[in-house]
Amino acid sequence: MTDAVNRFYNSIEDASTESQASLVSLFVYYLTVEAGQTSATAKQVSDCFTSCDLAAPAGVASRLSEGLKTKPKKYIKKDSGYKLERHTREALSKKLGAEQITVQTSASLRSLEHKLPDGSAKEFLKETINCFEAGANRATITLIWILAIDHLFAHIIKHKLATFNAALAADRGVKINAITQRDDFTEMKEVKFIELCRAAKVISNDVRKILDAGLGVRNSMRTSFRYQSDKH
Repeated sequence: MTDAVNRFYNSIEDASTESQASLVSLFVYYLTVEAGQTSATAKQVSDCFTSCDLAAPAGVASRLSEGLKTKPKKYIKKDSGYKLERHTREALSKKLGAEQITVQTSASLRSLEHKLPDGSAKEFLKETINCFEAGANRATITLIWILAIDHLFAHIIKHKLATFNAALAADRGVKINAITQRDDFTEMKEVKFIELCRAAKVISNDVRKILDAGLGVRNSMRTSFRYQSDKH
């Protein structure tokens, strides 16, 4: 939890000026909205302070309990813990603002990372997320594109090779007639590969449109990089 809650804390504008009471509410927001828990316990909130190298306030449990009685209420009881009352949650969401989008995206990506089995794909995704969190947008786009296409290569070889090769054989615009190993995919342009994936029903037409758009973004970033390199 340490890395994730630190990313959340760092996204709060002027976090060092927040009172301990405000940080209690913000950490409840993190636990129940960002981390997706149904509720937050006093110990979990205290652990958030500790993970961010902050001194946890005394009586976190009492602060949460008192929030049930304020007008308007700050918290409501849920299971064995607490969650934010709706209006408090919405107010905090507005306060966190645009920076929170990055944190939410980062948290979603990190949860995806943990779903992958150990191996090269998981490590590659981890490096991609690191680039995203560091604001290295060009590298992020390039790496995620490589990962997505590599995933399609592996999926086709394992599950759809016969149907893909049938679509490939029927297409006169490609030099090779069949895929026998992963390296064979490099014999065709990416735009043609995406088109053949749709023809072979490996992907839907809607997914084809998304990939075409993603390829356009990747190509634009590559062109921009070359232009900047030429200038220097």
